[in-house]
Amino acid sequence: MSRVQAMMVRVYLSEADHEMKPLLKCLHDELKVCGVTVMRGIAGYGGSGVVHEASLVDLSLHLPLVLEFFDLPDKAERAIKRISDFVEPGHVVSWPVTVEGGRRKC
Repeated sequence: MSRVQAMMVRVYLSEADHEMKPLLKCLHDELKVCGVTVMRGIAGYGGSGVVHEASLVDLSLHLPLVLEFFDLPDKAERAIKRISDFVEPGHVVSWPVTVEGGRRKC
């Protein structure tokens, strides 16, 4: 089984940011990074300390969104620099990963 060293990148957003669609378009069309996934949180809080959560009565438009992707380290670093136009400072984290059975398909 082959292994490929890569970098995982996680971006923290809010539904209210309205940056998700342009960010996805950039990652897909321009940067062509691998393994993009967007997850919607059911609760969370940011720097303000205000907790936003989903309920059956009131579906908040301020719920947390987490976008993550992985790619080769140099490509992931270039992507991090490019997406800084879409994301507030301190909302991007990254770490090295090993992709098991890694074959470059994207």
